[in-house]
Amino acid sequence: MASRPTISDLARAAGVSVATVDRVLNGRHKVREETARRVYEAANAIGYHAIGLIRQRVFEDLPQYRLGFSLQRPSQAFYQNFAREIEIACNACTTARIVPQVDFISAQTPAAMTEMLRQLSARNQALAVVAPDYPATTAMVEELKERGLPLFCLLSDFAMDVRQGYIGLNNMKVGRTAAWMIARGAKRPGKVAIFVGSHRFHGHELREIGFRSFFREKGQDFEVLDTLVNLDTSEITHEATANLLAQHPDLVGLYVAGGGMEGAISAIREEGYAGRIQLIVNELTPESKAGLADDVVTMAINTPLPALCRELVSLMVTAIEKGGNAVPGQTFLPFGILLPENI
Repeated sequence: MASRPTISDLARAAGVSVATVDRVLNGRHKVREETARRVYEAANAIGYHAIGLIRQRVFEDLPQYRLGFSLQRPSQAFYQNFAREIEIACNACTTARIVPQVDFISAQTPAAMTEMLRQLSARNQALAVVAPDYPATTAMVEELKERGLPLFCLLSDFAMDVRQGYIGLNNMKVGRTAAWMIARGAKRPGKVAIFVGSHRFHGHELREIGFRSFFREKGQDFEVLDTLVNLDTSEITHEATANLLAQHPDLVGLYVAGGGMEGAISAIREEGYAGRIQLIVNELTPESKAGLADDVVTMAINTPLPALCRELVSLMVTAIEKGGNAVPGQTFLPFGILLPENI
């Protein structure tokens, strides 16, 4: 097992003396801000064990803000990655000291959503949330707005007339891109299907709209089946995919617009349809990467989580310091296209 970096390793990486690193760590003598930041950046880069102490020393004069984040489904690799990138972005912020609170919520009921917002708002100065769109949720966001607490919607918009801002992908373009790949990749015209997690997820709805609009305009030879709801679960997706394959021998494409893609991947693999169905999923996870590698998945559309989290933290800090008018209402990030040849 490799030993953890030493103070000498940190000094070498930062291009300073061990004595300078010691002064940064112990705060006994003033170190130039530029030098201290260089030590901090080097500590981040090499994984130095005392990074928290160095950050405290370097940024002790900066304002401190508490930011609350609520993500979905803690068991899913995508949301675990999301949580890690939020922590990294908060630690990397150089304009303020950020104290993040990252929570997960499994239930998607209005009561669960409003209670989550109530609890997060009690401890934090700005919120960022992945959530479905319910009237009760909108009412809670209105209450937070009256209290001067900014709320940002992540991945899927909601409470659009009262929330502070949305940050994520342009979901109409995501849906059209999935349809384009199916239309170009299918060996013949046929039936195509789409899963959404819930019609309450505005992002899923927009992806479905984009998906269908492409086939109306440019893929009239294809038949888009009725939309299926999988509640973002792999179990439901697996069973429904197996049924689709059995009931529609002319099925040529399937797009999982939200979560639960693991079920579609396993069903297509087990039924022997790898390479025969154009399967489009979202996000690169161990399951989707394996699916791309063995020709089960045709394409994965990926959210750039590091860039999203950096931009999100910056927007939240700006909203706290300068007010809501200082941040845009929508922030779209470019999405990645992952194919078997570039994973």
